[in-house]
Amino acid sequence: MGVSLTRAAQWTRTSSGTVKLERSPMNDSLLKAILCFVEQISSQHPQEAEHVFAEPLQWSTTLVASDFKTDYDISDTDVQSHEKDSEGHPLLQLSLPTVYVRSFRQLSKLVHLAADKKLEEIRVCLEENREPVVKILGPCFANILEREEAHTDVLPQVDKVQDEGQAKDSEVKVQLFQLLQNMDKQLLNKLLQDISEQVRLDPTAVKNEVELLKRFCSEGEKRLLKVVRYTSDYEFANGCRAPLWRQMHGDICYLVIEPYDTENLNITCSNTGVFLNGGLKQVGEESGYEKTSEVFKDLVTLLKSRSPYFAENIKKQNLAVQELPSTQKIQHVEPVDVEEQGQPQRSYKQQEKNVHEKARQQHMLNKANKAGCEKKYEPCPRWKNLGLVFPCGKAEEKKSSKSLGEEKAGESQKKKFGSGAKSKMKAEFSVSSLPGHASSQKISPLARAMPVEAFSESSSESEEEEEQTERRPESHTDLPAEYWQIQKLVKYLKGGNQTATVLTLCAMMDFNLMQETCQLAIRDVGGLDVLINLLDTDEVKCKIGSLKILRKISHNVQIRRAIVDMGGLQSIVKILDSPVKDLKALAAETIANVAKFRRARRTVRQYGGIKKLVKLLDCVPNLASLTANQEKDVDVARCGALALWSCSKSTKNKEAIRKAGGVPLLGRLLKSPHENMLIPVVGTLQECASVESYRIVIQREGMIKDLVKNLSSDNDELQMHCASAIFKCAEDQKTRDLVRKYKGLQPLVSLLGKSDNKQLLAAATGAIWKCSISMDNVAKFQEYKALDTLVGLLTDQPEEVLVNVVGALGEFALISANKATIRKCGGIKPLVNLLTGTNQALLVNVTKAVGACATDKDNMAIIDQLDGVRLVWSLLKNPSGDVQSSAAWALCPCIENAKDAGEMVRSLVGGLELIVNLLKSTNIEVLASICAAIAKISKDKENLAVLTDHGVVPLLAKLTNTSDDKLRRHLAEAIGHCCMWGSNRASFGVSGAVAPLVRYLKSKDSAVHQSTAMALYQLSKDPNNCITMHEKGVVKPLIHIMGSNEETLQEAAAGCVRNIRLLALANRKARLFQ
Repeated sequence: MGVSLTRAAQWTRTSSGTVKLERSPMNDSLLKAILCFVEQISSQHPQEAEHVFAEPLQWSTTLVASDFKTDYDISDTDVQSHEKDSEGHPLLQLSLPTVYVRSFRQLSKLVHLAADKKLEEIRVCLEENREPVVKILGPCFANILEREEAHTDVLPQVDKVQDEGQAKDSEVKVQLFQLLQNMDKQLLNKLLQDISEQVRLDPTAVKNEVELLKRFCSEGEKRLLKVVRYTSDYEFANGCRAPLWRQMHGDICYLVIEPYDTENLNITCSNTGVFLNGGLKQVGEESGYEKTSEVFKDLVTLLKSRSPYFAENIKKQNLAVQELPSTQKIQHVEPVDVEEQGQPQRSYKQQEKNVHEKARQQHMLNKANKAGCEKKYEPCPRWKNLGLVFPCGKAEEKKSSKSLGEEKAGESQKKKFGSGAKSKMKAEFSVSSLPGHASSQKISPLARAMPVEAFSESSSESEEEEEQTERRPESHTDLPAEYWQIQKLVKYLKGGNQTATVLTLCAMMDFNLMQETCQLAIRDVGGLDVLINLLDTDEVKCKIGSLKILRKISHNVQIRRAIVDMGGLQSIVKILDSPVKDLKALAAETIANVAKFRRARRTVRQYGGIKKLVKLLDCVPNLASLTANQEKDVDVARCGALALWSCSKSTKNKEAIRKAGGVPLLGRLLKSPHENMLIPVVGTLQECASVESYRIVIQREGMIKDLVKNLSSDNDELQMHCASAIFKCAEDQKTRDLVRKYKGLQPLVSLLGKSDNKQLLAAATGAIWKCSISMDNVAKFQEYKALDTLVGLLTDQPEEVLVNVVGALGEFALISANKATIRKCGGIKPLVNLLTGTNQALLVNVTKAVGACATDKDNMAIIDQLDGVRLVWSLLKNPSGDVQSSAAWALCPCIENAKDAGEMVRSLVGGLELIVNLLKSTNIEVLASICAAIAKISKDKENLAVLTDHGVVPLLAKLTNTSDDKLRRHLAEAIGHCCMWGSNRASFGVSGAVAPLVRYLKSKDSAVHQSTAMALYQLSKDPNNCITMHEKGVVKPLIHIMGSNEETLQEAAAGCVRNIRLLALANRKARLFQ
C-alpha cells in the first residue's frame, strides 16, 4: 500500500485534476491482492486488525444505512459502530455518502457488507486516500517508510519510535508496519513475475540488436547512423536497463538513436515490441515514458519506417537483416528484488549521464570498435567520484598517482592548517566527469560518506540544466594571459604558507572571475579542490577568501556541478552553523548559485541545509532603522532567502521549508522596505505557492496584502514575482476576494502596459485570469477597461502570455455585456485564428473562450463566417483529453446559436462519425461533453438519423452504468433526444439503458433529475420500457418529482407516469375481455 501504489499502480488524471486509478489488468490484480489482505487480516492478525488508525480513512461509499445489520447504531442517513476508540469516536461512521473507518477490523466488515461491490469500494478508498499508510500509522512511521524506500536501515528508527510511544500500542504499530511492508514487497514481485511470464521480446535479443546497430555507426561506407546509445548505463541482473517500476510496465531499456536524415529518435524497448516515447528529459518524469508511435517488432523495422536513408542503405550492407537475432523468442526474465546485492532500489537514477558526456563516450567506444578493441564498460564517473561501483561488478580501487610537486603541496598544507585538514588533503580522485581534465584532484571524504538516500529521486521538477559540452581553444596560444596568471596563483595556493594563501586568494579576486576563461583556469589546474579543502580549515580569513571566489565562479554550470561532485556543497552547508556572519552570508549566497540543478538541491536538503537556511531568516522584525550589527543580520537573511529560492524548485524542499517554519519568517521579511530583500523572499513564495498547503498559509499569515502592496513597486522583477505569486494563490476564492479588498486589481491592469517585458506580462495576465474567476472581480476589471487591453494582447505575444490572456477572456465572456465588447474590439477573429495552434493549454482556453462568445448570436455569425466551427470540430482529433472535452463543450453553444445548425453540422465531412467514436473514450469529462454535443446535434432529424446509423444508441446505452453525476446529466439528455428517431426507444430498452436510468433519480443533483425525467418520458412511449421502469420502482420517485417547482420537470415526470398507467389499464382491459 506504499511503494506498490506509488510505483506499480497505474494512475490517471481527469480534466478536473482528480487523480484516479486506471482500469487496467495490473491495477485489478493489485486491488484484488489488497482486498485479500483486508479480508484476511482480522482472522490472521486479530491484534493488528483492532489497532486504531492515526486518522480515519474516508471516502464516498455506495453503501447505504440499510446495508448495515447488527453491531451498528442505525438511523435513516447515519450509521455508527458499537466499537469506539479511547476518545469515544466510533470506529466506523457513515454520514451519507461519506464513510469513516478507523481500524482494519471495521474495514474488513465493510468490504464484506459491500458484497459484489467490495472491489470498487477498495478502489475508491485508495483514490481518496492517496497516502493510506500515513493515516493508518501516523507521520512518524510515514517518515520511516520514506527512508525505507531509499533502503536505509529502518529497524533502529522503528525501535526509536517504539521507545517514544506507549509500549503496547507501539509494538502493535511496528507489527502492522512490518505487515504492510511485507505486503508491498510481495505485490511488487508478484506483478513483475506476472509481466515476466508474458515476455515476447527479451533483454538479450534487444542487447544483441543494439550492438549490431552500433556497427552501423562506424566510419566509412557502412555508416548508416550517427549514434546509438542507451539513456542509462546501469544494467540490472535480469539484463534490463529500465527502472524497476517501469519494468512493471514491461519496459526493458530506453535508447536515443540519431539518424542522418531525421531528428533524434527516443525509443522504448519493451517486452511487447519497440516504439517511440516522449523523450526522457528527466529521470522519473512520467510524461517521458508515454508511447508516441505504433509498436514495431524490432529496432530495424522502426528505423526503416522513420529514416528513408537507413531503409535504402540497409539493403546494401553485407550483413543481411535476416542475421538479426530473433526478437520473438520467449525467455523468462527474473524479477529483480527490491534490494539486490546491496544495491539501493532507485540508484539507477543517479547512473544517468548527461547527453553530451554520453555522446562523447559513445564516440570513443565507436573508435575502439573500429580498431578491433574489446569494449570495456566503466561505472558512471559520478559514482566513481563518490566511491561507489556497480553492484554487479567487482569493486575496483584505482589509486591516483601524485606528482612530487603535489605531495609537497599537500605536506605544506598539512603543516599550515594542522591535523584538521589532514584527511581532506589525502582524499584524491580522478575527475573524469570534468571534460578536458585529466590531472589528479582531491575530494572531500564527506562525499564518500553520503547517505544512500542521496540516490533517491527528490523532486518532480525538470532538470533545468543539461551538461554542456566544453568549448575549448584548439591550441594553448589562443588562451588569454589571465588564464596562465591564474594557474600560477593556484600553484602558489597549493604550496604557500598561511599568509601566502590569504594573499594569493586576494590576488585571485582581482581578476574578473565572472569571465569563463578565469573560471575554467581555476578548475583546470586543480584549484577547485584546494578551495573546497580550505573550507574545512579553522582559518576564517581563508574560508572567506575561498567562499568569495566560489561564489563568483559557481555561476558557471560546469563549475557548480564539479563542486557538487567533489563534495564541496556539504562543506558549504556546514559553514551555515558558523558564528561568523560574513561566512554564513557567503555560504548561503554560494548555495544559491550552486543549487540550480536537482542533485545539488537534494544534497542541501539531505545534509540539513534547509533547516539551517531557514534559521538565517530570523532577523530583527523592524527593518526600517538598523544598527551596523543588525544590518549584517539582515544581509545574512537576504542571502538565506536567495538560497531558499534556488532550493524551493524541488517539491521535497518546499515541504522541508514549511516543516522548518520558513513560511512565517518569509512573511515577516515580506514587510521589508528593501527591494534586494523582497525579490528573493517573494521569489521563494511564488515558487512554493504551487503547493496548496503554502497557499493556505500565505493567505492565513496575511501575506496577500503585502504582495498587493509590492505590485506598485518600481522594480519590474519584484512586480513580476508578486504577480506570479498572486497568479498561483488566486486559485482560492478567499484569496481572490482579498486581492480585490486590498485594491490589487487596478495595479494588475496597469502592468499590462509593460508589454515589452514578456515575463512580467505573463505573470500579470495570469493573475488577472485567476482573479477573474470571481464575477465581482470581473466587474472591477470592467471599470478599469481591462477587457479592451486584453483583446489587444491576442496578437504578437508569446504562448505563455496568450494562454493567460485567452483564459481571462473566457471568464470575462461569461457576462453578456462583455461578449459584445469582445466583438466590437475585434477579438473574435484572433481567437478563431488561435484554434490552429498546437499548445494544449492554449487550445483548452481558446475553445472555452470561443464557446462562451458563441452564446451571442452576432458573435456566432462571425465565428461561422471565419470557419471557426470546423476548426473547433477538428480539435476533437487532438490526442489530449482536455482539448477534446473543451472543444466538445464549445461546440454546444455553436450548434445551438448557429443560423442553420443542421446543415452546418452535415457539411463537416466525417464530423458525426468522429463524435460517435469519442463515446468509446475512457475520460469522463470527454464523455460528458460529447453527450452534451450529441444532445444539441440530435435536435435535427437528419443528423439524428446519421448518428443512429453510426451506432450511437448502443454506445450511449453502454455508458448508463456510470456513477458520475455530470456524465449522468448529459447522457440522459442525449438519450432523451435520440429517442426521437425510428425505433431508437425500443433499441435503448434492448441495450439495457432503461434500468440504470431509473437509478439516476436517487442522485442529489436536481439537473440529473430533470434530464433523466425527460429521457424516461421519451422511453416510456415504448411498452416494453414501461414494464422495465415499473419493475425497477420508477413510479414512487417520479411522483415525488411531480411536486417540483420546475414546470418542465413536472410535465416529464407526469407524462412518464401517465404512459406507465395507460399501459397498465390497457393490460387490465385486455384481461377482462379475454
